[in-house]
Amino acid sequence: MLETLTIQDSVELAVIERSGFVESRHVGAAVVLSSDGDVIARHGNVDALILPRSSLKPLQAVACITAGAVLEGEQLAISTASHVGTDRHASVVRDMLTEGGLTEDHLGCPASWPTDSASRDELVREHGEPSRVRMPCSGKHAAMLRACVATGWPTDGYLDPAHPLQAHIRDVVERLTGEKVAHTAIDGCGAPVHAITLTGLARSIHRIGTASDRSPFALHRVAGSLVRAVREHPWAIEGPGRPDTIAIEKLGVFAKFGAEGIMVMVAPNGTTVALKVLDGATRAATIVAATLLSRSGGLSDTDVATLAEALPLGVSGGGSIVGTIRPSAAI
Repeated sequence: MLETLTIQDSVELAVIERSGFVESRHVGAAVVLSSDGDVIARHGNVDALILPRSSLKPLQAVACITAGAVLEGEQLAISTASHVGTDRHASVVRDMLTEGGLTEDHLGCPASWPTDSASRDELVREHGEPSRVRMPCSGKHAAMLRACVATGWPTDGYLDPAHPLQAHIRDVVERLTGEKVAHTAIDGCGAPVHAITLTGLARSIHRIGTASDRSPFALHRVAGSLVRAVREHPWAIEGPGRPDTIAIEKLGVFAKFGAEGIMVMVAPNGTTVALKVLDGATRAATIVAATLLSRSGGLSDTDVATLAEALPLGVSGGGSIVGTIRPSAAI
């Protein structure tokens, strides 16, 4: 039986307060690593297995580059994105495909409307349709296809866990986490996603987030280039006004959310946090991650206050803000 996170293993991470009344609570687990990569704080069972969902994308992107995909700048940043499907996002993905001799039909992710409301409204007005390039994970899929083209692996079946690309990704995941994959599931986009511990996820993100693009080691150079691309193009990893983009722009962190309440964040000094909200909600994950970094010396209280002002944390009532989503005092 796989040991997954349970309510008994969890601690309170955030509360939702309305007019001075605590209306809801989010519980889960979180682990913080020092700039040197040592565990310095544990909240809940951080050795239980979780599915990292899209927080695994940095590892998958590193694997695609080490497999031969040549990507830089916006293309490299979007390879690790969960983007909102704006015209700008779609254009970058199309360029990635065209430069690899590929088309949208090669993408194995499902077709999607943009999750950015303005982009969706405009597409509807133009009588457009859902498309694969608008899907939040299309950059990851384009990077996977580029890796296949570069290495000579077949593009057909590139999402099959037994495909050479996916075997390579699994190997990179195990190298970066220091763990054997305990279980493989299928993510929402159709790609394999691997069960690891929250500590293993934190360890891998710390290694990526603190890597130098001038390292003598190829894997570290790739990771350093990825992080630099994301920090230089924060719009690409999610989208304007979205939590990951806001956190990167405001604080200079490396941040990546995942579905079902996963969040990873690396402070500029290398302090790293990984967390899982047990009920799958993401609304508190970014501010909780930043707060944990501040309580461990990775960010300042001013940094957290600046981020809180920019995030959609207000609780509305009658057209006014009457409360807030805030980190729990217990962490």
